[in-house]
Amino acid sequence: MRRNPFDELEDMFDRMSRQLETADIGELNAVPVDMQDHGDEYTVVADLPGYDVGDIDLTFADGDLRIDASREEASEATAEDAGTYVHRERSESASRTVRVPDPVVEDEISATYDDGTLTVTLPKATEDVDGHSIDIT
Repeated sequence: MRRNPFDELEDMFDRMSRQLETADIGELNAVPVDMQDHGDEYTVVADLPGYDVGDIDLTFADGDLRIDASREEASEATAEDAGTYVHRERSESASRTVRVPDPVVEDEISATYDDGTLTVTLPKATEDVDGHSIDIT
């Protein structure tokens, strides 16, 4: 007797569904970024809504731009309003590493944060330089 191929597909979808239910939601939600090459510089734009400038740590080292953001959990509800989460996807932290294809002038990297959007400008360089922290304005 031949097996029904649709039974195999259904089994595969059931396994995938179980894996997604048990996965760490932080792995599934990445900070969305866009990178543009403007000839003499790169621009990286990242969406980080709900964070303050002080919540975001931005570093550049070995050709990687690292974005780390963490915030305190939303204000605690009063005892009467407190409830149990049924579903939760909003994380208190987010991070993303973006590989920059060419060397950059690290001392001239700049960043701005406005209305939940982080914009990092990375001027291109002709030689490699060591990593350092980047201030956000």
